Amino acid sequence: MKLVIFGLTVSSSWGNGHATLWRGLISALTARGHRVVFFERDQPFYASHRDLLALPRGAELILYSSWDEALPHARRHLRDADVGMVTSYCADGIEAGRLVLGSPVPVKSFYDMDTPVTLERAERGERVEYIGPEGLGDYDIVLSYTGGEALTGLRRLFGARHAVPLYGSVDPRVHYPVPPKEHYQGHLSYLGTYAANRQQALERLFLEPARRMPERRFVIGGAQYPRDFAWTENLYFVQHLPPSEHPSFYCSSALTLNVTRAPMAARGWCPSGRLFEAAACGTPVLSDAWEGLESFFRPGEELLIAHSTEDALEALSLSPEELARMGRRARERALTEHTAERRAEELVVLLDGARVSNHVRN
Repeated sequence: MKLVIFGLTVSSSWGNGHATLWRGLISALTARGHRVVFFERDQPFYASHRDLLALPRGAELILYSSWDEALPHARRHLRDADVGMVTSYCADGIEAGRLVLGSPVPVKSFYDMDTPVTLERAERGERVEYIGPEGLGDYDIVLSYTGGEALTGLRRLFGARHAVPLYGSVDPRVHYPVPPKEHYQGHLSYLGTYAANRQQALERLFLEPARRMPERRFVIGGAQYPRDFAWTENLYFVQHLPPSEHPSFYCSSALTLNVTRAPMAARGWCPSGRLFEAAACGTPVLSDAWEGLESFFRPGEELLIAHSTEDALEALSLSPEELARMGRRARERALTEHTAERRAEELVVLLDGARVSNHVRN
């Protein structure tokens, strides 16, 4: 297949989870002989934090400064493409969607990598800037990073005819066990971009345990944290980390925390990329609770779940041996079921199915 993708970013992992996921998927797709062309608006905040300049052989990254500049290249690539795909938060999502839907490409697809946010905004009557007023009904297939009831929401609110999940994944060539680094070491770590809709859970599962255990070291890494964040003396901050540093960050703590954005947790079936990355590094994970989590990792065996501060404190009291065993089991599960290669296989099957359905329908 030749896939032409119009996305948010693959060149910069700063402040977003899209880039890391696409890098793994694109590497897995090209390794299987597929071709990928990725269109990305060259935006200043990503350009200043760019940590990837070229895609692997068989893939092409097209950075453009305006849609008018991208348009002739996009039309040319869509002429011989098998799949045209637009993703959520694509800077020119509406224009790209209309181009894909009006093109001769056999499979027209949309990938919502932020489905709970998309649905929450639509339910509040807010404009979703990457989906046009015509909705998603003309796409052959709508992929969603979130499963469960979110798929019903895409059908109900946007008219998606065929909505299916394509969950996150991890590239085990990037995320794997490594020796710890002293400046990342801590009893509990958390890696994630600041988000107001994660703050309540972060307060309950990370900040309050840090206050109650002043003798322990807590490490937080990520971008866009405000100056008035609730820092404590035993809380150590690391600015944005490129994916190449994630394994060292994870492997330097006894336990790492996964916190889900509130709209995602409320709908369930929403595994973050961080969950798979930490597991692939063999780091035991403490996660907030949401429906469907047990479908990805077995609670109590492959990860720990916390509803309250007391649950987090109890997890921190486990022995290093117990935590290490849990981390090993989580890594085995991640490498068996949640790799980028596995998701690429699923994606190809889904797109092939949409192509066959299209052929039969026409």
